[in-house]
Amino acid sequence: MTTPPLLCVRNLAVDFRQAGKVTHAVRGVSFDIARGETLAIVGESGSGKSVTALSILKLLPYPAAEHPSGQILFNGRNLLDEDDRDLRRVRGNDITMVFQEPMTSLNPLHTVERQIGEILKIHQGLSDTATRKRVIELLTQVGIPDPETRLQSYPHQLSGGQRQRVMIAMALANDPDLLIADEPTTALDVTVQAQILKLLKELQRRHGMAILLITHDLGIVRKVADRVCVMTNGEIVEQGPTERIFTDPQHPYTRHLLAAEPKGEPPESDPSAPVIMAGDDIKVWFPIKRGLFRRVVGHIKAVDGIDVRVREGQTLGIVGESGSGKTTLGLALLRMIASEGRIVCLGQEIDRYSFARMRKLRDRMQIVFQDPYGSLSPRMAIADIVGEGLKVHAPELSYRQRRQRVAEALADVGLDAATMDRYPHEFSGGQRQRIAIARALVLKPKFVMLDEPTSALDMSVQAQIVDLLRDLQRRYGLAYLFISHDLKVVRALANDVIVLRAGKVVETGPARQIFESPQTDYTKALMAAAFDIEAAPEGVVAQ
Repeated sequence: MTTPPLLCVRNLAVDFRQAGKVTHAVRGVSFDIARGETLAIVGESGSGKSVTALSILKLLPYPAAEHPSGQILFNGRNLLDEDDRDLRRVRGNDITMVFQEPMTSLNPLHTVERQIGEILKIHQGLSDTATRKRVIELLTQVGIPDPETRLQSYPHQLSGGQRQRVMIAMALANDPDLLIADEPTTALDVTVQAQILKLLKELQRRHGMAILLITHDLGIVRKVADRVCVMTNGEIVEQGPTERIFTDPQHPYTRHLLAAEPKGEPPESDPSAPVIMAGDDIKVWFPIKRGLFRRVVGHIKAVDGIDVRVREGQTLGIVGESGSGKTTLGLALLRMIASEGRIVCLGQEIDRYSFARMRKLRDRMQIVFQDPYGSLSPRMAIADIVGEGLKVHAPELSYRQRRQRVAEALADVGLDAATMDRYPHEFSGGQRQRIAIARALVLKPKFVMLDEPTSALDMSVQAQIVDLLRDLQRRYGLAYLFISHDLKVVRALANDVIVLRAGKVVETGPARQIFESPQTDYTKALMAAAFDIEAAPEGVVAQ
């Protein structure tokens, strides 16, 4: 007798209605997930992957979203027919979800302990003591070091990777039958990716948990998925066993996805190029205060004596695990946080500049943040977001001229200029990141800090963004400080690389040397995790 699937989706359709216009986001999607199986849905941004996943738990913005057809059968129950009261018993207990953007999913007013503990108390009725013990256990499982010290932390006090690990801990708290993981490792460095994926597989084997994996990372799919559905324009164009999809793809779109990856070897380093941004002995120490009088008893040395040179027309890659000090170093160079040490930008010693004096230089130094959703105002149209800097630094431009510059910037990053009057929530995660890049580039700066600019993008768009950044660099002599945990992207773009761990430089040199002949065990571990997930060592844990 054949065992019925845990989840059965049949002929699912999703429409969005807004201002009398209907958008067909998902059309005729069907798939099954067996108990203990991992099914991956892959496709580019806007293909309908996340909309399909959100439909399972009816988390779409109803009534703007509607299902003109379809069934979602979970253990034989059609979830589309369930009311909110019945669905609450399913959500967080039988089916849980890890969302793509943890900063928008975690409550900024609640501590880590409270957010994870709330789930345990609601669904399991645990005591305060048992809850704390289980929270510490979950944080340990998802690779957060010294979890006891993180219980009272708030989301803004964690790195992007640490926030995502908290989300995974919340999702796994009640041993669900089905885990929906929407880009679960997007914000994680490569070694923790390996640990998290191994953890999910172990939990799956132990509890018979099924996993629906939504991702654009085909390397992860090949390692962990049993079957794959390939999605584009709201439809599944191909599905089958993972190995068959990768070795014998039938649909042209599947072949396009498999061929899409940032290409190119590390460009040669040019030590003779003019230095655009330099830092000497940069330190960022955060005081640890305790006691009634809040005396300083120690320091967290986020950045501890680092020298940096970013040259015209060159890219300096900063790599390392979450919490290693990558972003803190970049923010210190831009004078966005307090630091010690000498900082020189375009020949000006700026480490003691006032806020007002720094403002005059901001058009020459720009930043692309890691989280595009958090960095784009939900109340502003795209034209205003991208053009805001022009109002400050190019006030002589007319309204028409500003819109023309915005249109050119959007076209540079692969977006239709006709979308400039839409709002951030109307775009996919990948599209929002491209908007953030357009906002940084519209002023034609000389120095750009790129903080994980491709982490939210699918493979083909990653390749497009890398090509775009190369092209802009050649045309304008831009200097990039490129911060990333995706070593494949760094290898394709960076001339030189600095490897950080716990605020200190582990290894530095030309990118070709770092990638082809790493000297330290830590760098070798990062390379192993990036280019062969199964080879990632057990002992390397994010600081």
